[in-house]
Amino acid sequence: MKRTLTLLICAALLAGPAQAARIIYQKPSLYQNVTVTDDGSRICMQFASRGRFYSQQSCQFKDDPDRLVFEYARLAFAGLMINPEPSRVLVVGLGGGSIPRTFRELFPEAKIDTVEIDPAVVEVAERYFDFEDDENLDIIVKDARVFVKQAGIMKRKYDYIVLDAFNGDYIPEHLMTKEWLEEVKAVLADGGVLIANTFSISDLYDNESATYESAFGWIRNVKLDTGNRLILTGNFEPVSKEDMLARAERLDSERFEPYGFTLRWIAENVHDEADWDRSARVLTDQYAPANLLQGRKSGD
Repeated sequence: MKRTLTLLICAALLAGPAQAARIIYQKPSLYQNVTVTDDGSRICMQFASRGRFYSQQSCQFKDDPDRLVFEYARLAFAGLMINPEPSRVLVVGLGGGSIPRTFRELFPEAKIDTVEIDPAVVEVAERYFDFEDDENLDIIVKDARVFVKQAGIMKRKYDYIVLDAFNGDYIPEHLMTKEWLEEVKAVLADGGVLIANTFSISDLYDNESATYESAFGWIRNVKLDTGNRLILTGNFEPVSKEDMLARAERLDSERFEPYGFTLRWIAENVHDEADWDRSARVLTDQYAPANLLQGRKSGD
């Protein structure tokens, strides 16, 4: 029997062995139920959609808050091998704020916009994860599709974009389509990098891959055996794993060590080969993931 997408994603998000954790905060928002737990060593934010499943969205070590807990968050810095000194960064999806906060600490002069649709998530990030905005780190509470469309109208450009928007089920459907990715591409500067957090165990793996390849012309996978998969692409010529390894050797720095990664480690997890079905149907605003999964369910 086919595994459901929701169960797969929840399994992927629950990193590490199960630990007893106490709930220290819980609040229903307009979009999901937001819960914060404390297992003694980590503070974690969880989302539940329609009251069914909980998934880890963000965690922070209590005794080492700078160190990134999840490997996918470390892989999100793969683009530094393309653009080692980003000056304008866009992060879609806040969670506990670990990715924008790391950019802020690594590049204090960079302008960083973080877009989060749910004000309850912002409240939790500030209250439990020590996340703070400042003159160079801005939090925008808005649907990312609306924000990017407006940014395109204003001719705003970013040289590093991270797509990391998740709810209690998976990525919101309107942030998975070719039209959305074309809007993102329009605000990506020449030479700009796009990193997108997805999952290699998703039932939509082939379709997601085909959609990104259709929008950008090429993609590279950066992924682990855990089921995490980040898509690397952008407005630059394709870069091979061999080139990434060479760049990592040249650009690696001790400044990355407090966050738990090296560029060499990231480069070793780059995959050149296309391991998806290139005939898979591209996701569009008219043919969204729900259409696809409903079709598969009826065909089982």
